[in-house]
Amino acid sequence: MRIPATTACLCPLLICLCFVQRSYGTSQPRPNVRAPRNQTKHPDGEKDVHHRPKRGWIWNQFFVLEEHIGPEAQHVGKLHSNSDKGDGSVRYLLSGEEAGTIFVIDEVTGDIHATKSLDREKKGQYVLHAQAIDRYTNRSLEPESEFIIKVQDVNDNAPKFPDGPFAAAVPEMADVGTSVFQVTATDADDPTYGNSAKIVYSILQGQPYFSVDPKTGVIRTALSNMDREARERYSVVVQAKDMAGSVGGLSGSTTINVTLTDVNDNPPKFPQKNYQLYVPESAQIGRAVGKIKATDEDLGVNAEMRYSITNAEGKVMFSITTDTDQKEGIISLRQPLNYEKRKVHTLHIEGENTHLDSRFSHLGPFKDTTTLRIIIGDVDEPPVFSMDYYIMDVYENSPVGTEVGTVMAQDPDSTKSPIRYFVDHSEEEQVYFTISVNNGVIKTTRSLDREDVAWHNITVMASEVDNPSLVSHVPVTIQVLDVNDNAPYIARDDEIIVCESSRPGQVIQTVRPSDMDNFANGRFSFALPSDFPVNPNFTLKDNEDNTASIVARRRQFSQAEQDLYQLPVVVRDGGEPVLSSTSTLTLRVCVCQRGGSSSSSSSNRVRACQVPAFLSTAGLSTGAFIAILLCIIILLAIVVLFVLLRSKKGKKEPLIISEEDIRENVVTYDDEGGGEEDTEAFDIAALRNPAGAEQRRLRREVRSGEEGWLVACGPQSPSLVLLDTEDMHHVIRQRVVDADKDTSGPPYDSLQTYAYEGCGSPTGSVSSLGLAQVLPPELSYSDLEDWEPEGHMQARLFGTELSETEQTITP
Repeated sequence: MRIPATTACLCPLLICLCFVQRSYGTSQPRPNVRAPRNQTKHPDGEKDVHHRPKRGWIWNQFFVLEEHIGPEAQHVGKLHSNSDKGDGSVRYLLSGEEAGTIFVIDEVTGDIHATKSLDREKKGQYVLHAQAIDRYTNRSLEPESEFIIKVQDVNDNAPKFPDGPFAAAVPEMADVGTSVFQVTATDADDPTYGNSAKIVYSILQGQPYFSVDPKTGVIRTALSNMDREARERYSVVVQAKDMAGSVGGLSGSTTINVTLTDVNDNPPKFPQKNYQLYVPESAQIGRAVGKIKATDEDLGVNAEMRYSITNAEGKVMFSITTDTDQKEGIISLRQPLNYEKRKVHTLHIEGENTHLDSRFSHLGPFKDTTTLRIIIGDVDEPPVFSMDYYIMDVYENSPVGTEVGTVMAQDPDSTKSPIRYFVDHSEEEQVYFTISVNNGVIKTTRSLDREDVAWHNITVMASEVDNPSLVSHVPVTIQVLDVNDNAPYIARDDEIIVCESSRPGQVIQTVRPSDMDNFANGRFSFALPSDFPVNPNFTLKDNEDNTASIVARRRQFSQAEQDLYQLPVVVRDGGEPVLSSTSTLTLRVCVCQRGGSSSSSSSNRVRACQVPAFLSTAGLSTGAFIAILLCIIILLAIVVLFVLLRSKKGKKEPLIISEEDIRENVVTYDDEGGGEEDTEAFDIAALRNPAGAEQRRLRREVRSGEEGWLVACGPQSPSLVLLDTEDMHHVIRQRVVDADKDTSGPPYDSLQTYAYEGCGSPTGSVSSLGLAQVLPPELSYSDLEDWEPEGHMQARLFGTELSETEQTITP
């Protein structure tokens, strides 16, 4: 299949290509030539070994103009196959992009037409596929081939500035040609075909201040000395035109808003050359008294300035600081004003830019000056003391009313009003001083003691008689001078240690006196009392440096013989008059841990006693210490006995001691009885009293507070005869019945208190049964002197009078 040379070729290039195609046919296929081999199939499925000659589908690009306007469809090209004999047996088919919609083909002739107007900017080319088949057998006569239809551009799009309008800035006073901004326009037309997309820039508005490069679109300044203070903003309109700016080309435009930025090309200026300010003389130091401001046409840091006072006279009285926010100069007072001394002050003030630009230094100095006259106003002021503070002195022990000193104040105003003085007593707990109201003389109100308070601080107030509300204050410090009114003394807080091994001439200790007076009273002197006999043990040496040394006079001291010594020492001061005192020092003898030495260095070492010395310094004698040890030993013995008794009571004994024991129903308890400490050794035979059985003696039961039974028994029989068993059993049963009826006692299982005493004791009865109403006789215990110590203890115990007339005895 080939492309015939027809009138569809619209340009010489196409005609040339068609001519080359017709001349060479398929003899020189291009790299994209598709030459498929046609094969004929036999009915048995075998392939025919004969091949058809090669037929090339050689397709160049078809071209179609965009934006075609006309009543008929635009002819694009024609397809033709060598197999087409012109009898209509060949059928041409077209497929691919927009086939059947935009692009249609005549199935018989192979002519291709575009039915719609195309826009290259939307789609620049279309890929289609051509096929030739036998109309009757539907057999493909040529293999399917691909070709491209390219939309040819026309100038139908104007240049555009997609991001406009723009904003730009350039410093004022910039040089000519300074780059401001660059604009770039876009054109949707094909830049590779003709001049449809070739753009040229020009300025429609903004001349003569700015210019634009026609090719690059760079906007530059065209005038020098553009002043921001004269005009700050400019509007520049730039046009972009295609077709290289020729007639008929399309164009678009945009706006660039150019702002001139500030530079420091204007110095500060004071609106006036002379100013005047009123300030009262009562203005406080450090407070602002006025403001001043210079103007600057620049902005930001270019308008920043600092203010200063240039004349020395003004600098002494006033200061000026800069408020950067308000660009003002704040004038403050440095010294107090005095209308009576000076009524006017003149200040020369300068305002200067802080950020200078050397490029504009030729425009002049960037500073300006002005004059400020400050007029002082007269104000009624409080009194002024002659001094800022006063220091006075007075001797201690001075009589009341002693003059200390004088303060002086006067009215600073021209009226010279009289002054009255007062002492501010609110600061003092006790009033020591007073002041004369008219002349300011300070006097004492009581006797002063330097040792109690050495310095006094008071505040003196002064006010005008004509205007008492105006008050001034001044501090007054009064020093109390010392007089020699305290005798020196030696502190006796610690005892002085004397080693037993001390030698004659050895320094025991160096003492230093104390004196509540100051050192102006001279040095101290030391001596032993003259009215005392010579001390054979110790002597005193005055070192003439306000110290004295205690020196041993004999060898060897013994703590056993004497452990304490007393040494009186007289100490005198050098004051006027001379004062002295006698201090008695206590020296303790002890066994030192290290031997004393007569050298001067050993006298300065602290001696330490052994344990006995420690006990003596603690205030304990040897006897007291031994007594304490004996008490501790006795307490330990008591604790050991108590523990042994507790362990003995904890052991349980059997109910029947032995098989021979006749107390078959008598149970042994650890509980203590009512009258006897030991009930274990109770003899049951004591109940078998023949005298009691025969005489049937009267048994009188006495209930004492319902706590027990009392049974009276007559004199004991000298002999002991066993009772009948029946009598014993009768007695026990009777006691058991009585015990059961008694609700005041505990329910004992076996009765151990019988209130029955046997007879027959050779010493007679010692029982108190039956003697409830009879007072015990006075007993003499002189016969007990020969007894053992236990008997003496009994005598002391029974020597006390019975506090109760009725007793319960438990055998």
